[in-house]
Amino acid sequence: MPRLKESCKQDLKLRINIVDVVSRVATPRRAGGNRFKALCPFHQERTPSFHFDSDKGFYKCFGCGKSGDIFSFVQETEGLNFTEAVEALAQRFNVALEYEEGGGGPSREERSLRQELFDLHEFATEHLHQAFKGAGDAAKWMRDYWTANRRFPAELADEFKIGLADAQCSGLGAAVLRKKFSEAAIRQCGLFYLYDDALLTVQALKPRFRGRLMIPIRDHQGRVVAFTARQTALTPEDDKSREAKYVNSPETPIFTKGNLLFNLDRARAHAGEGKPFVMVEGQLDALRCWSVGLKTAIAPQGTSITEGQLLLLRRYHTELECFFDSDSAGQKAALRLLPLALKTGIEVRFLTLAGEGKVDPDLLFLEKGLAGYDEVKKGAFGAMQFMRRYVLPDARGATAERTQGAVREIYAVIAAADSELLRRRLLSEIAPALGALQVTPDVFERDFAAFLAKGGRAAATGPAASPNETALGDPSRDAAETARTDRPGDSRPAPPPDDASTPERDLLLLVLHFETLGRALAAACPPEWVEERLPSGALLNRFLAEFSEGQWPGRDHLEGLLETDAERALVASLLFETPQIDDPAKVIVEGLTRLRTRALAPRLRQIDTFLAQAATDNSFDATALLKERSELQRRLRSPLALAAVA
Repeated sequence: MPRLKESCKQDLKLRINIVDVVSRVATPRRAGGNRFKALCPFHQERTPSFHFDSDKGFYKCFGCGKSGDIFSFVQETEGLNFTEAVEALAQRFNVALEYEEGGGGPSREERSLRQELFDLHEFATEHLHQAFKGAGDAAKWMRDYWTANRRFPAELADEFKIGLADAQCSGLGAAVLRKKFSEAAIRQCGLFYLYDDALLTVQALKPRFRGRLMIPIRDHQGRVVAFTARQTALTPEDDKSREAKYVNSPETPIFTKGNLLFNLDRARAHAGEGKPFVMVEGQLDALRCWSVGLKTAIAPQGTSITEGQLLLLRRYHTELECFFDSDSAGQKAALRLLPLALKTGIEVRFLTLAGEGKVDPDLLFLEKGLAGYDEVKKGAFGAMQFMRRYVLPDARGATAERTQGAVREIYAVIAAADSELLRRRLLSEIAPALGALQVTPDVFERDFAAFLAKGGRAAATGPAASPNETALGDPSRDAAETARTDRPGDSRPAPPPDDASTPERDLLLLVLHFETLGRALAAACPPEWVEERLPSGALLNRFLAEFSEGQWPGRDHLEGLLETDAERALVASLLFETPQIDDPAKVIVEGLTRLRTRALAPRLRQIDTFLAQAATDNSFDATALLKERSELQRRLRSPLALAAVA
């Protein structure tokens, strides 16, 4: 496959602001100057520790330690390799790529399958939307269904690219073949039924969606990854899914329904303080909310909520209002949501209309508009109130045994919360929810502790480490390893030290931030002093070689010198740091002294051991060892300095 030009990668870095890249996944907040922060997309946290700099183009999380640039960020968050990440960014920000072997770029067959599947879905979305807007009878019927039957505004169909799949899926199969998408992409996109050994012909591509209203499903970055298709009167009788009201795309390399929330790509821009996410059951419910001005509405793919969906949600905001249908299925779905919300740190409330029977969010907002949202917010329930309504609807007349059973069900939900403070708060809300105001919170706390002790469904924890197991980083083990290398005649190499506090890392940091001292350091630092088994050591020697040969490209053009993702992450982390040093040359000399001592002192101790053993052996000539010992002592005592290098 043709290789991308190095200058092309650098051009992308210069033209694409890391804030625009990160904001597709997390909500940036300014942290002073050109720095921003957000909730980390790589681990669960309540306060932002993920920082990124719009000038330097690097990010670093001070919680989990992840760091890198725009390429590594896209690799990590989208599951791509390096070349795929570069191609995805270039396409997203409309930057042309150049390739070394003739400059023609990869062929269709050589492109990333994932990226081609994204392209195919975007193509299908536009094709089906144009069919929806077409002049045929099916298009006119579907537009009438949209505006008169479902009572959605016509402009909403344009905004969300609503489509039409007629009895033959609007000729999508032929259009895809004309566009020359690869066979792998066509077979795996999920838009067609296709036998494994069938040739790719128009006749062989049996459309999955026929006679249905097509709703594009976008991931949190706004890319179409699947479709939901609504049954209509146009759905033909011979369609194998004729009786299903909704038919969804199957899971594909770019679509896992348990990791996606409909409309999150738009809603996340509107959620924030005082504006929680509002979860409704279906895509059309979410579209109704959007059409009346409730811009934070989202929907799962079906009523089965997953932990992955909620973890994705909390990257942007931790408050959620659940507004499912008030029928049995909707309430059961809401009940399944509650323990997952507690486990993932989502603060959830449940919306309902007081005194009403069955409540359908779509009909409510259709009839009352945004005022309907204000109405249901007045009857919102907290977690314990909602649990009581479900497990003990007639609390006042319930027997003691029924009440005890209901409380155990509530305990099982509370046990999902990781936070001890949250657990205590929820326990304090049980008495008011049950109307048992005479029972103090400490009673429920003791009872809950007994419930957990008896094997109640507490949050899972890993087994404790055995007392006989040695933990990583055990000081006694490290000391033993160090001592082992000082034994006479023992040539086994010691394991490299932890890279977090080595002189190599310190010197690498200084070289990156004080580049004018690089050539002087290269002249003063023998390569053999550097521990190359450390990532920082390997990079330090590589960088110093560039300085000594006068080929240092500058810290903003290092892509050609970085060989692994680990090296890219390390450099990004170091560039993100801002060392407050008055005399960097002095600090470099201190680092060099540490390197020299670590390199020479073990040999000096080894010589002393040999000389002590040879003291009783009159035949042993110690002249050479004494001379070497004297030279080592002289070198260790000699002050180091950085020479001025032109």
